[in-house]
Amino acid sequence: MMAKAGVGALGAALLAVLVFLAISSWSRQPAAAAKPSAQPINFPHNVHVGTYKIDCQYCHSDARRSEYAGLPSVERCMGCHKIVAADKPEVKKLADYHAKKEPIPWVRVNKLPEFLKCQGCHGPVETMTTFAARTGTSLRVDLLNLVGFSPAPPPLTMGWCIECHREQNATAGRRAPLDCVTCHH
Repeated sequence: MMAKAGVGALGAALLAVLVFLAISSWSRQPAAAAKPSAQPINFPHNVHVGTYKIDCQYCHSDARRSEYAGLPSVERCMGCHKIVAADKPEVKKLADYHAKKEPIPWVRVNKLPEFLKCQGCHGPVETMTTFAARTGTSLRVDLLNLVGFSPAPPPLTMGWCIECHREQNATAGRRAPLDCVTCHH
């Protein structure tokens, strides 16, 4: 009988810890960080990167050599979409920009001045339908996912980025800059 009481107490303690972690995670994250930015075309990264395995740099060709990863031209997109999914509403929007010879007026989401793996800051882009920040892997995130909670994304604030740079410098031997002009120029 004592063993069952111990297991019950352990289960209650574990549940309390999980509830605490979930509440503390949500309370520290601004709600706006979870919302994807409004874009002129809903671009499904999960289809392009996840399903069709298109390399990030096919579309973001400046990522390795510039402070700005770059965005694909309408012509690059239409290279495939003249044929593929031409009947879809979002592709029709793309075709309209192409017909008018206008670039797509994408809204900048964030600025990553050095080339990193996309997932390091953006999270698992290959699984996203619309770009938004997501949390990375950690014990807390794994536990929350295990019990059915979706953890809030990182705020992508200056402090969050600087903390990541410090961690990368300390643990991965990188030289991630901490100077203000890295992002603010």
